[in-house]
Amino acid sequence: MSEPMVKAEGVHKYFGRLHVLRGIDLEVEPGEVMCVIGPSGSGKSTFLRCINHLEKIDSGRLQVDGHLVGYRQRGDKLHEMRESEVAAQRREIGMVFQRFNLFPHMTALDNVMEAPIQVKGESKAAVRERATALLEQVGLSDKMSGYPSQLSGGQQQRVAIARALAMEPKLMLFDEPTSALDPELVGDVLDAMRRLAADGMTMVVVTHEIGFAREVGDTLVFMDGGVVVETGNPRDVLANPRHERTRSFLSKVL
Repeated sequence: MSEPMVKAEGVHKYFGRLHVLRGIDLEVEPGEVMCVIGPSGSGKSTFLRCINHLEKIDSGRLQVDGHLVGYRQRGDKLHEMRESEVAAQRREIGMVFQRFNLFPHMTALDNVMEAPIQVKGESKAAVRERATALLEQVGLSDKMSGYPSQLSGGQQQRVAIARALAMEPKLMLFDEPTSALDPELVGDVLDAMRRLAADGMTMVVVTHEIGFAREVGDTLVFMDGGVVVETGNPRDVLANPRHERTRSFLSKVL
């Protein structure tokens, strides 16, 4: 059996007195697409940010590809890694946020090329070839020289996806990537994510797009109040939720 790509064991997270994650246990297998749904404030985005140590967990263990994230174990104690070591781990984990965070003074192509050149020290020629292919993959072959201000929100989000992929990550995290978009722009972004899933990328997707979760997800997780309420095959969970809290949530969003 291969190692899980993501393994969370008893993960807790506090913001001050607010207990946001209350013992999360989850595993994501290599090549799996896990979709996470739930009401606002349920801890979905916080859990996603813990996976790449943008948020530090307060207890429990979080591993990516068999390695603790942000910590090193000595004996029975965990010691936090140096920021440079955490940054090296993050290079292997792509993340796409609600907001696109593109560099406004750079073209789409330059935005995608920037990190592999600056962070990984790769040659410009090799990165340009890969970035061009990635922008073609997300349907933007005609927008490579466009600046963010000249692109729609959906196009900017697809540039952000290509930018994350340019680092050749082993895992992609999506934090409600379509929630800031006008409805007519959502489809193109979801299509880019579908192609990524079909190519075998391991993905954890926090989303409100129930249709995408049903169609593309291998596993659906429903979170509420900082806990995993229900998890299973997306079609089964959506058609026959076992828990009353899941039924109540789905009755409002389906």
